[in-house]
Amino acid sequence: MRKWQPAWIGLGSNLGDRLAYLAAAVRGLAADSRVKVKEVSSVYHTSPVGYRRQPWFYNAAALLVTRRSPALLLSVLLRIERDLGRRRSFPGAPRVIDLDLLMHGATVVSGAWLTVPHPRLHERAFALKPCVEIAPRAVHPALKIGLARLLRRLKTHDTASKLPQSAQQRFRRFLNAKNPLSPAKWGRG
Repeated sequence: MRKWQPAWIGLGSNLGDRLAYLAAAVRGLAADSRVKVKEVSSVYHTSPVGYRRQPWFYNAAALLVTRRSPALLLSVLLRIERDLGRRRSFPGAPRVIDLDLLMHGATVVSGAWLTVPHPRLHERAFALKPCVEIAPRAVHPALKIGLARLLRRLKTHDTASKLPQSAQQRFRRFLNAKNPLSPAKWGRG
């Protein structure tokens, strides 16, 4: 049996009830018997990257421990995206949920289907800020540089700002809800 390994997941949503989709994705991860969610960051409001003619994103990160290999964990992420209604119409398209495998322990993999750590993690404040919040001493396994240091090097991190406390509380209520409803059925407020 595989050893428990830390993994960092980036979460994003820019369609529908974004907080509910982020929470539903975390709950989907927690429902997997080979995944334990250890920490979930605050939610950040961020501008889109690439295709810019779309709504701004809500982004967060989750720190897990998992017995799944990077490839199997990626399969879990893709299943959760599909279950929550993600449609891939074109690269960078608006989406109800986006789950990225940012890091998986000290693993470094480079392939056509899977690259770990995420190939643009070190360039993206919307991924680094939430990761640094929950794991300030985490080190990028390929670059061998702390995530906090990578974040300080960025010139664009001001586009990732924490949501107000009321929104953070709403997100935590969704995370802690007793009955796992789909985001479409969760009420606002």
